[in-house]
Amino acid sequence: MRKLTQLLVLPLILMAMYSCQPAAKKTAVQLAQVGLANHPEWSKNAVMYEVNVRQFTPEGTFKAFETHLPRLKEMGVDILWFMPIHPISEKNRKGGLGSYYSVKDFKGINPEFGTIDDFKTLVNNAHDMGFKVIIDWVGNHTGWDNQWIVDHTDWYTKDSLGNVILPVADWSDVADLNYESQGIRAAMLDALKYWVKDVNIDGYRCDYAGGVPTDFWETARMSLDSIKPVYMLAENQDQMDLLNKAFNSNYGWSFHHLMNEIAQGKKTAQYLDSSLVKTEISYPVGTYPLQFTSNHDENSWNGTEYERLGDAVKSMAVLSFTVPGMPLIYTGQEAGLNRRLLFFEKDEIDWSNLEMQQFYQKLIQLKKVQPALWNGAAGGSLSIVETTQPDIILAFTREKDNNQVLAIFNFSAQPVDAIIQLDQTGDYKEYFSGETKNLKKGTSVKLDKWGYQVFVRN
Repeated sequence: MRKLTQLLVLPLILMAMYSCQPAAKKTAVQLAQVGLANHPEWSKNAVMYEVNVRQFTPEGTFKAFETHLPRLKEMGVDILWFMPIHPISEKNRKGGLGSYYSVKDFKGINPEFGTIDDFKTLVNNAHDMGFKVIIDWVGNHTGWDNQWIVDHTDWYTKDSLGNVILPVADWSDVADLNYESQGIRAAMLDALKYWVKDVNIDGYRCDYAGGVPTDFWETARMSLDSIKPVYMLAENQDQMDLLNKAFNSNYGWSFHHLMNEIAQGKKTAQYLDSSLVKTEISYPVGTYPLQFTSNHDENSWNGTEYERLGDAVKSMAVLSFTVPGMPLIYTGQEAGLNRRLLFFEKDEIDWSNLEMQQFYQKLIQLKKVQPALWNGAAGGSLSIVETTQPDIILAFTREKDNNQVLAIFNFSAQPVDAIIQLDQTGDYKEYFSGETKNLKKGTSVKLDKWGYQVFVRN
């Protein structure tokens, strides 16, 4: 068994361990980086759920969504992340209803969803049921009919001819903000504080977070935390400095893409080994990635999890709940959503079959009752367990105090007998079957095609 967290060694040695080979075969360690200190207590074992209000119900309103709160509570999710709830710009709008990420008014409510009072009621009721609420925030750009672009063109990035530009070539419905202007910084911070102070939300998922200067996010985080402890998620994985003082977590994009590639036979399970090493090395202490098999972008633009993962859907979901990080469930995954939702039009979810809800409920229960699987510093260290077929079998343990979780996966379309070289000997309970098995070095574990087993020991 190879520990992934030990004492500090030279960063250059660490980098060589995962950059020069597809699967790291040596011990990795945690860099002595100082991560964000402010992690709300309620986030330590939380699971996030992304709410697409427009597509959630036939009405597509806050009030209609609210009827689903008891079901989501029973499923066990903790954090409700609402995609942008602000009015959508009409100028240069894409499609009939437009993109949620083309914001007309950062302090307004999209009338498509209801009123500000409707949202406040939703937040209050969610809080009463034990949920936390975060909303999507678009800090990098605005829609073309946002009042800011009328009153303060100096808040926007311009070309050599003085024309306001797009942030990305094909984002024709939005205009790029210029954070060299102190005015936009003050206005954006004021709007961020409004939703925390006046509406009592619990944090933000920040869209295209790397498109906004890190120092702005750090200032904003300090200001928001002075109102109440908040949770901040960055849609970014390239700029790890965002995690130093501003964000609790970022997107686990690389791990997500790797799961897709393994399910499609493009890479072997050994690449997961090196990816887990890289995560341990690169994340500031206490911070972690958001792990997911789907989200609004992936579903609409790159395909459903069934398109991308095929028969590995459940196996990869279990993986996302057992590796370090906070798991995410996207609207409709618990209903077996097997089609791409339209992004700019109404395209509601079919909730008639909730068989997958029991599966996700079981995963959430596993996450909550096993401290080894908790988030960030609250969770346990991860160790890769040697197997006889490392190209298709991944096995690892996570340990926290007296709690140990052993997860074994078969990433192939054929049943296998996986022989694991577990250091510890003892009785383990397989979480999904409830069967107890004595495990030791050289134990053989039978796995179905794309199968998994998760053993727990307290």
